[in-house]
Amino acid sequence: MAILQKHGKNSGSDLASLREGDPDSFGPVGAHSQKKRAEATSYWPRPVARIWTAVLLLGTCLLYCARVAMPICAVTMADQFKWSKKESGMALGSFFWGYCFTQVIGGYVSDRVGGEKVMLLSAAAWGAMTAFTPVLAHFSSQPIISLTLGRFLVGLLQGVHYPSLASLCSQKVVESERGFLMSTVGSGSYLGTLVIGGAGSLMLDMYSWESVFYVSGFLALLWAYCMWKYLLKGEGPIITLESLGGGGTQPKMTRRNWLRLFKQPAVCAVIITHLCTASTFFTLLSWLPTYFKETFPDAKGWVFNVIPWLVAIPSSLFSGCLSDHLISQGFDTAVVRKLMQFFSMGVSSIFTLFLCGTNTFPMAVAFVSATMGFTTFSHSGVSVNVQDLAPSCAGALFGNMFFFFFFFFFAGVIMVYFSGYLIEATASWTSVFALISLVNILGLATFLVFAEARRVDIDGLKARYHTIHI
Repeated sequence: MAILQKHGKNSGSDLASLREGDPDSFGPVGAHSQKKRAEATSYWPRPVARIWTAVLLLGTCLLYCARVAMPICAVTMADQFKWSKKESGMALGSFFWGYCFTQVIGGYVSDRVGGEKVMLLSAAAWGAMTAFTPVLAHFSSQPIISLTLGRFLVGLLQGVHYPSLASLCSQKVVESERGFLMSTVGSGSYLGTLVIGGAGSLMLDMYSWESVFYVSGFLALLWAYCMWKYLLKGEGPIITLESLGGGGTQPKMTRRNWLRLFKQPAVCAVIITHLCTASTFFTLLSWLPTYFKETFPDAKGWVFNVIPWLVAIPSSLFSGCLSDHLISQGFDTAVVRKLMQFFSMGVSSIFTLFLCGTNTFPMAVAFVSATMGFTTFSHSGVSVNVQDLAPSCAGALFGNMFFFFFFFFFAGVIMVYFSGYLIEATASWTSVFALISLVNILGLATFLVFAEARRVDIDGLKARYHTIHI
């Protein structure tokens, strides 16, 4: 009873919030309890959520149009500028150096001021930079250096997109609908690759590689303007120093609390699995156009740049609907996340290995399409698992995952560059596909063993009350 009296005055509201299932983070919560109850009612109504889902889907589509512009044009640019495979790998991989650097800050700022604002500003910046890329190439005596720098900056600016999306989803979307939103918005990556693969191939044949960058950049700028004008109602300034310092939507996490969070096996499993998923996907995304061009030189670009993504879009939507349906039917959330990731990394790796022995164009397209289709299941697996574990700091945690992606040298730049080295050294694509499958299996094994779906950002709060006896 003495212990209860000691904590009763300051902890009554916190205990009540725990009983009610109110979301909390590590550290002091008494000052946040009223704020937390307000956040519980801040979710978008379903009609508003559907509008935002469509807008974010389009934004992710354009993000990948700009991202894939370089791989689509890489062969033509290499011929024009006389690049070797290593130089092409350097230009392609430079994007991911920049991509890793802004993940953490993008997630932190999104948790403080709102993911939609960060996403808007970044889209305006990387759209302008994409449209400016041909200028860098033609007004430099060393195009490989200027283009490498330009792609680094595009990666730097795009790096905040997915942490912002994770933060926005955790703050505005109820748990039972997050799988659908993330898989739908995630399908924008395949839609963007499909659009730029088809339209970009036509523009390459009819005009020049420069037109691909001009169109991609202009459309991104147009999307950013429309989002600012019609959804954010032209509000400004977008981000203020006051909102970054203390007026944010989420409580701050101390260094001690972050260390405690990263000691959780489930969090480590999500980080490692996401690193493997992202690195293998980025490698395929960067090199598949070159693989088809060199292996099947008579094949039409619009075929292999379009068909795999036509399969990936409905596959991504199906995975989101399936995961939400299984959870609503009472299946354990952790089991559902692991099942989705098994399809994403395990089944897809089987079809990746099939590419090692195929020598016909239709079979190669079929195997790549199956690989990409099953890969999309990660949007309902490891990607949304971040929000299961730590909804109070989902954006920052998502950003930290990509920081470790850089730290552990599984970064896309290493995989992309090393793949180029393997191709040049072995004169075969088999080693690249085997490497991709190996990394996938390692990530999948980690996720199946250690992944969970319970909240771990409130363990510190629960620990404060485990000795209270009445």
